[in-house]
Amino acid sequence: MTIRLPGAGGALRAYEPRTEPLASAPGTPFTSRTVFSAAHVVADPFADVSPDSPAAVDWDATLAFRRHLWAHGLGVAEAMDTAQRGMGLDWAGAAELIRRSAAEARAVGGRIACGVGTDQLTGGSLAEIRAAYEEQLAVVEEAGAQAILMASRALAATAKGPEDHLEVYGHLLRQAAGPVILHWLGPMFDPALDGYWGSADLDAATDTFLEVIAAHPDKVDGVKISLLDAQREIDLRRRLPRGVRCYTGDDFHYPELIAGDEQGFSHALLGIFDPLGPLAAEAVRVLDTGDVKAFRGLLDPTVELSRHLFQAPTRFYKTGVVFLAWLAGHQTHFTMVGGLQSARSLPHLARAYELADGLGLFPDPRLAEERMRNLLSLYGVNQ
Repeated sequence: MTIRLPGAGGALRAYEPRTEPLASAPGTPFTSRTVFSAAHVVADPFADVSPDSPAAVDWDATLAFRRHLWAHGLGVAEAMDTAQRGMGLDWAGAAELIRRSAAEARAVGGRIACGVGTDQLTGGSLAEIRAAYEEQLAVVEEAGAQAILMASRALAATAKGPEDHLEVYGHLLRQAAGPVILHWLGPMFDPALDGYWGSADLDAATDTFLEVIAAHPDKVDGVKISLLDAQREIDLRRRLPRGVRCYTGDDFHYPELIAGDEQGFSHALLGIFDPLGPLAAEAVRVLDTGDVKAFRGLLDPTVELSRHLFQAPTRFYKTGVVFLAWLAGHQTHFTMVGGLQSARSLPHLARAYELADGLGLFPDPRLAEERMRNLLSLYGVNQ
């Protein structure tokens, strides 16, 4: 049986879905790398809300997906960009997500780190930005989770230069209860973060970022770099103080960055590991044995799918992530908070299905095919 999929020009092409999924099984945590998957949230499809309403979350399905990731040995990076922070999920919803997920992590013994930002603000003074960060940091620490200090739209808009970033981050690191992860999210993920660390010059911004770390190395577990520039990440990685990890957030070059070179490697905190969870876990366990070639053999073929999902406008990659979760049977519907299911075209989604199916990502390929056919029918594509 073949399925007809639409291309960008409207022409239909025949595709023959695979019938067998990639074999995968739950496993223990990894030994050679620390790996987090940033996880999406599942919307409540029956909530009577509009795109600008507070998020209505299906908590049971959302937590079940986190248990799926933990079962494969992955850590969960919670309430991050992948969970639609600032794109449908407001701070009140994120705080609830953090509390629920942290409690679930304790119950199952899963690793969790949670995003700390300032998204309860739309602007404000440096003092107000510090207070907003402090409020969120307290929620994460009280929940028993590790903190990820995310980039702040408010700080990007308010800061007059590098010194303001140094002051705010220094203040937060001094009072953090334990080592945090610093997150540098590039403007391709969020245009409001252009010029972060006080400069649009990435070399100057990198120097400021490293200055923050050097002043508080005992309070920085690691840094997450999401600039989609592999060489810049490698150069920065080599300048980190001893003991400070680099977590790649590069969804274009993650296999080579995780594999590393003779001078080091990156750990991972990736949105693409949401749909790739079991396959990514298998690859990292192979890497644990020292077999870099086999690791690359498993993970390299996934890059085409990742580059497709994260193509410009990159910030809409969440639509593809949730779409694949629906096809994989992790949720019963293709609905997103903020109505973001409409952010990618049908040809884009069709190609995502084709690439994911080719990788064997669907536990039940027939279910995925049936749901893809239903979506095509909704758009008027007759099979």
